Amino acid sequence: MVARIETCDCNSIHQDVIDTVKEHMLSDKKIETLANFYKIFSDTTKIKILWALDVHEMCVCDLAVLANMTKSAISHQLRALKQANLVKYRRDGKNVYYSLADTCTRHIIEKGILHTINKE
Repeated sequence: MVARIETCDCNSIHQDVIDTVKEHMLSDKKIETLANFYKIFSDTTKIKILWALDVHEMCVCDLAVLANMTKSAISHQLRALKQANLVKYRRDGKNVYYSLADTCTRHIIEKGILHTINKE
C-alpha cells in the first residue's frame, strides 16, 4: 500500500501566515550554514568519533584503533569536526587529546539518539 501525502486544497493564499513566517525566517546564508552543520552528522565515522568522545577524551592513535582506521583518516575527520566547532583539543607534552567542544555537542548527540534509536 502506497502512503498518501496530504496536500492543501485551498484556493487562497494566507498572506498573514506567510508574512509572519517571513519575519522569523533565517537568511539563505544562515540556512546554508545550518545545513552544512547537519551534513557533519550524516557521516558514520564522524558520529563514531563524536560518540567515543562523549564517553572520554581520546588521542588520534586511540581513535584510529577504535574505528579501525588510519591515524591520517581520523585526523581528517577530526579536522572537519573541529571546523564545525564540535570538538576541541588539548596538548599534554607531545600528545594531543580530543574531546567534545561543549555540552551543546553532547546534547545534539543525545537528542539524536532519543529521536532515532530509542524509537525503534
